Parts: sequence; structure tokens; C-alpha cells
Amino acid sequence: MNRTGFVEGLMRQRMVHVRERARVRVAAYQAPLHATTSDGILGLIREQVEVCAAQGVEILCCPEAVLGGLADYASRPLDIALAGQLQARLAPLASDRVAVVLGFTELRNGRLFNAAAVFHKGSIAGIYRKMHPAIHTSIYDPGDATAVFTVGELTFGIIICRDSTYREPARTMASRGATMLFVPTNNGLPIGKAGPELVAESRDCDIALARDNGVFVVRADVAGQTESLLSYGASAIVDPDGRVLQSARRLSADLIVAEIMTGARSG
Repeated sequence: MNRTGFVEGLMRQRMVHVRERARVRVAAYQAPLHATTSDGILGLIREQVEVCAAQGVEILCCPEAVLGGLADYASRPLDIALAGQLQARLAPLASDRVAVVLGFTELRNGRLFNAAAVFHKGSIAGIYRKMHPAIHTSIYDPGDATAVFTVGELTFGIIICRDSTYREPARTMASRGATMLFVPTNNGLPIGKAGPELVAESRDCDIALARDNGVFVVRADVAGQTESLLSYGASAIVDPDGRVLQSARRLSADLIVAEIMTGARSG
């Protein structure tokens, strides 16, 4: 190989290295629990999208069932379910700069799923369906796919709340190239069952997920209280070494942001 070819090859290697190690800003929105069942929730999320755009954030993660609340607690679950109208419903969140991961109840082939959509530049880029809906019983059917998604330089997976307590699907997603896991969460529980210990349990879970799979973990929870439900808020961003980069305030809406290096897997 002549000198020119050698230099060109070296430059290509450096360009690949730069692409693999690109910096990306991500965020988690800890939404107010009471707002998840209100018509104003899209407006609140839109405000976060605008803040994220101003701060150079590329992906914003929102909580589980942030649109409409959990169907397990709804008196008329079908009323909060979305099917073919999802993209139109999310249109106010369209942004050229910020992709949004957010939870909703999906109606598909007559079945309800606890789902999370990737909304990117005005279109649905993908949907994840929760694989482990509840400890005992749930109105939701379990999902069965462990897809990974790519936005810009970031390849990531989505696991919803309780799914994060299982080795799968996180391990499969990491093996498919995910360097980050977004974890939409809804720890809004009946007041007698909710407590600050759920924050500690969620944090331990995130640290284990990050270390075991060599990925960043971004959890977005709800926070606050309604007449019957309470959540302290466990939103956090954890790096592949298990270090907590950001954590949200308890019992309060919050937005946390962290800059990460893509491709920085330690596994």
C-alpha cells in the first residue's frame, strides 16, 4: 500500500472511531402523576421538548402510560387506548431536533398492550410492548418482541417498568447493539402500597442493569399524588459503570439531562 492509501485508510478508521464515540444528550421527564389522565399532558410534554431542543437533547424519555394513565386503574380502559390514531395524537410533539419515547395504552387486534412509542420527526419510528405487565393480574396482554431502535448516532432499547427486573429483554437488546436502555416507568401505586423504598429499589435495579449489560440506563417515572395513587419518583440516568449521573427530585415533576458518549460500552 502506498503512503496515500495508508493515510486514507487511517483517516477512515479515525472517522469510524469518532462516529462510534459521538456525544449525545438525553433526558428523562418525571411527569406529574395527576396530569397523566388529563388532556393537558401533551402540552406539558411539548414544553419539555422545547426545553430539550434548547439544551441540545436528542432523545427525551417520558413515563409509562404518560398518555392516559394505566389501564389497570381506569374505569373504562378502552377510552384511553390508542390504535391507528397514535401518530395524529402525538403530532404536537413533532420536532426536528428531539425524538420522544413515551408510554401509552395500545389497542391492537382487539387486545390491550402497555406500550411505548418512539416518535421521531413527526412519525412513529417503532413501538415496544411491555413483556411482564403485572405481578399478579393485568388487563394488558404481554408483548413478545425485543427490538432495538436507532436515532442519530444512538442505538437503544426500551423496557417498561417491571420488565427491568428481568435479565431479559435487556440482555438481548444489548447483544443486538443497544448502548442505552430507556425505561418508561409508572410507580403510581395505591397510597398504602407506595413508599420511598421504591426509589431505592428502582435505583438498585438500574445500576445492576447498567453494569450487567454495559449500557446507559435512563428511567422516567411519574411523581406526586392523586386521590388514590402516590409515586415518589424514581427517574434517573445511570452510566455503564453503575454511576448515577442524574436523579430527579422526589414527589415533584422534574427534567433531568445528561451528556453521554455513544458506543462507550464497558462489556
